[in-house]
Amino acid sequence: MKTEWKIFLVIATFLAGATVLYGAWTAGESGSVEWVGTVALLLSFLLCSMCGGFFWFVSRRIDLRPEDRADAEIADGAGEIGFFSPGSYWPFGLALAAALAGLGLVFWQFWLLGAGLVAVIFAACGLLFEYYSGTRRTAEH
Repeated sequence: MKTEWKIFLVIATFLAGATVLYGAWTAGESGSVEWVGTVALLLSFLLCSMCGGFFWFVSRRIDLRPEDRADAEIADGAGEIGFFSPGSYWPFGLALAAALAGLGLVFWQFWLLGAGLVAVIFAACGLLFEYYSGTRRTAEH
């Protein structure tokens, strides 16, 4: 995590400088600040800062990973990484629901936006609880 927060810090620093430079440049050229680009750069800076802050916070709480140690060997990173679903249709459904919500937002149709957001919530819950469905086991006494 040590590497990740440093990368996000560099990107956030660049975006902060670009935000100030872009705002000053557009104010000098046209007499007023071009707010859409300035706000977009500012929000990008805030997003990178948020991600970098999260990685920094997590890196202080966990042990160093092999990627963060200079004396680590390749074999130190071997082993099971985690469980990944071999095949699931939920990501496709989630993307379709997000596209539906996006269309509702683009065309400013609140009913379509609402239907898309409900579908996003349903698909996200389906993806999250995909392997938790089935019969519930209870202890028999």
